[in-house]
Amino acid sequence: MMQIFSVTKPDINMALKNKRFRVEQLPRVTPDNRWRIEAMRSYGQPMLIWFTKGQGRITIAGVTHGFGAHNAIFLPAGTMHGYEMLGQVFGSTVFFPQDTSLPMPDEAVHYRFRDLDQQAELTGLIDNLARELDRELPGQERALLAHAGLLSVWLDREKTEINLHPFDTDASRRLAAAFSAMVERDYRSGRSIYDYASHLGVTPTHLTRSCNIANGRSASALLADRLHFEARRLLGETRLPIKEIARELGFSSPAYFTRAFLKHTGQTPSGFRKQV
Repeated sequence: MMQIFSVTKPDINMALKNKRFRVEQLPRVTPDNRWRIEAMRSYGQPMLIWFTKGQGRITIAGVTHGFGAHNAIFLPAGTMHGYEMLGQVFGSTVFFPQDTSLPMPDEAVHYRFRDLDQQAELTGLIDNLARELDRELPGQERALLAHAGLLSVWLDREKTEINLHPFDTDASRRLAAAFSAMVERDYRSGRSIYDYASHLGVTPTHLTRSCNIANGRSASALLADRLHFEARRLLGETRLPIKEIARELGFSSPAYFTRAFLKHTGQTPSGFRKQV
């Protein structure tokens, strides 16, 4: 069984600039890295998440749904998402180069594989790609494209063989998806929920009600989650002064940024930076 989620492609603010293939094991959740997993974020590369064990909830383009073992989720570059693990979850993530010539879906896709042969085939395709990355032999780029091409074809075949059930038939989910795409594009602009709602032609109350139906969170909570993920990323991964981070993320002053960050994370920006 598979579900497809429509995603309006934003102007991508790349959180990941690596243009090469990568295969990574899903991280073990700890108090220090939980925000990297659960907070709303996006990456500048298409990616495939392959959950082999465990379960949880994932929010894709403003819509939350469950995942379990032997679920695979393809996300185009720039898709806002975050997932919550219920207990320990095992699996891997494949990052594809953004500029690859491989045919990739234009929308997020959720595959559910119950057949043992399907599960083994997908695991084998990902393992082949990972082994090629580790070997660093001559002709590696061609070999990686060949392995990724086989993976792309396999996923495309699975998509065409299954009866699709789009999630865009529900008005609340359509509105949440449109809001999610706008947030991903404009979260650095300093726009308020009122501004987003006005642009979407609805009231802030209606927008929040729709987001609560689609993902269990208010519109302001989604916006704050995305904004403060980026704030923590910049604090932890760059040496930008805090006042520059505040300006880049659309806050009217460093003091306002500090108050908002403290309210959302329980730490001051400087305290968080010292900790990571």
